[in-house]
Amino acid sequence: MRENIHFAHANSFPASVYAKLLGRLAERHQVGYLDTIGHDPAYPVTDCWPHLVDETIAYIERHYTGPVVGVGHSLGGFLMFYSAMKRPELFRAIVILDSPLMGPSRSFGIWLAKRLGFIQKVTPGGNSLKRRDNWASVEMVRDYFERKPMFARFDPDCLADYAEHGTEDDGRGSRRLKFRPPVEHAIYATLPHDFPKYRDKLKVPAAFIAGESSDVLKEQDLLFMQKRFGIQVEQHAGGHLFPLERPLETADHVLALIDRLILNAK
Repeated sequence: MRENIHFAHANSFPASVYAKLLGRLAERHQVGYLDTIGHDPAYPVTDCWPHLVDETIAYIERHYTGPVVGVGHSLGGFLMFYSAMKRPELFRAIVILDSPLMGPSRSFGIWLAKRLGFIQKVTPGGNSLKRRDNWASVEMVRDYFERKPMFARFDPDCLADYAEHGTEDDGRGSRRLKFRPPVEHAIYATLPHDFPKYRDKLKVPAAFIAGESSDVLKEQDLLFMQKRFGIQVEQHAGGHLFPLERPLETADHVLALIDRLILNAK
């Protein structure tokens, strides 16, 4: 059966950058996405992202005729979880890709870091406002980022898609980042610390895929989400950005999980 998949991207990576992964998913299901979360002034970025959850829910309500399978990477996985907790009737299942859904002790650390003003030292957001934001062409964007360590393991097609779809015309014939750095910075600064407060079991079948070499979560975090919410946890080769490092293998893993989650729910 063809499902409606709603995909939600990681912070600073527009959904269209995941074209190779989404193309594989689309071979079996209908796929949709909101390209740049957090850029609509009607849904501002605030602490723990409640308006981004509302933006996600509003998009799903407008663009799909029935419940969706939510698939989200990092930021996007957080939003899939929170949206499914708030509006479970909108979802058939959710698959979360290496999102920082931390257990109680580390979530308290995030709260403390925000309260004491050093949250950007414990997230990747510290340099987001200093990032280069202008290039003469798409080719120059690709040449620039392929030398950056974070992009070194990217699938070549994903790097090309980042250069093209991760940037936009700046109105003067040059390219600038489509996901605006101030929004990226604000999202990192307001990383949710309230994940452990949810007491009810998740009413939607759910799975979590962790990057084998990712440092986003610890073993105790994974055990917490399994015990508290009944989320299935599996691993996939690669780091935190494995969906862009290994897009086809990731898509196949997601497809297998979707089949399993929906079959088990019947």
